[in-house]
Order: sequence, then structure tokens, then C-alpha cells
Amino acid sequence: MTEVDISSITENTDPIEALREAAALRHRLEGQEEVLVHRARVAGTTWTQIAEALGVSKQAVHKKYGGRRLFGRTEA
Repeated sequence: MTEVDISSITENTDPIEALREAAALRHRLEGQEEVLVHRARVAGTTWTQIAEALGVSKQAVHKKYGGRRLFGRTEA
């Protein structure tokens, strides 16, 4: 895995500014994760494989990304 430099957050002397930066980074990462899960599912990757890659249970990943939400549909 590639190292990610988060020193701008961890070395920030202003805790409120560091928290804002951390929240912004988390938001970007969550959005990217959703895109990657969608790409994996379209490519035929199983929920089990995705869960293993993310280090969570199959149930957790399916609850977060499963069903219609992943493909942008919310209707029943």
C-alpha cells in the first residue's frame, strides 16, 4: 500500500483546523470508496471480496453500499 502524507493534519497546531482537514479528507475518501465499490460490483466482484479488501464483514459492506443505493436508485 502507498503511504499517504497526512502530516498537514497530524502536525497542525490548531486542533479545530486539523479536525476540519480530517473531516474533509474523510469525506473525499468515503466518496472515492463508494465509486470503487460500484466499479468492483459492475466488474462482477462479490460482496465477500469487497468486504475482505476493506477489512470489514460482508454484512457491513452490503449494509453500507448494497441494494439500490449503490447504483443511485432509491425507489423500491
